[in-house]
Amino acid sequence: MPAPFFLVLPVNFRTSHWEVNVADHHSKESGPLLPLPDLEKIEEEIKSQFYELRKDKIWFSEEIKREHRRLRTSLFRYVLQSRFFAILTAPFIYACMVPFALLDLFVSVYQAVCFPVYGIPKARRRDYMAIDRNKLRYLNALEGLNCMYCSYANGLLAYVVEIAGRTEQHWCPIKHARRVHRTHDRYPHFLPYGDASAYRERIEKVRNDFKDLKGRK
Repeated sequence: MPAPFFLVLPVNFRTSHWEVNVADHHSKESGPLLPLPDLEKIEEEIKSQFYELRKDKIWFSEEIKREHRRLRTSLFRYVLQSRFFAILTAPFIYACMVPFALLDLFVSVYQAVCFPVYGIPKARRRDYMAIDRNKLRYLNALEGLNCMYCSYANGLLAYVVEIAGRTEQHWCPIKHARRVHRTHDRYPHFLPYGDASAYRERIEKVRNDFKDLKGRK
């Protein structure tokens, strides 16, 4: 999915050399997300056999570059081999660029104007945006464009969820009665559902409890 270029900002993608064996990592269905400092520590311990990061720039060895070029599918062949209904539905995917771009604009303006008034730390947009797959030479132009779009859309939604979660903590930090699948990482700070005394006694403290965010660099 192609990205709205006028809203995609340069990404400060901080990762060190890394190598991941997916089979060794098991996801959990519940629990808060790791805070950013912890994620940065994990990234520093990862090394890849495919590329290196030097001063925030991605470098490939000549051998890897040759392998990438060898495995690249031409744009003509890629389109020719695409499923008919995939091509037919493409306009519906690309049409989402407009609402995504508007969402990005309005949410960013909302945060810039309102968060200082509420005393809420701002979410850093670059922490959620990683536009780097277009540098992979085994992707043709259309594949690279689609990857940029997917990266932008998913990064944007993660950014919006973070802003919404911080807003919810300030205005209505109450947990739901039923279990909610994959809550945002501010949810564990919320007050128990139905506990009126806790709400009245602790609401001011909870709505201003962003100490963990203020410690992030």
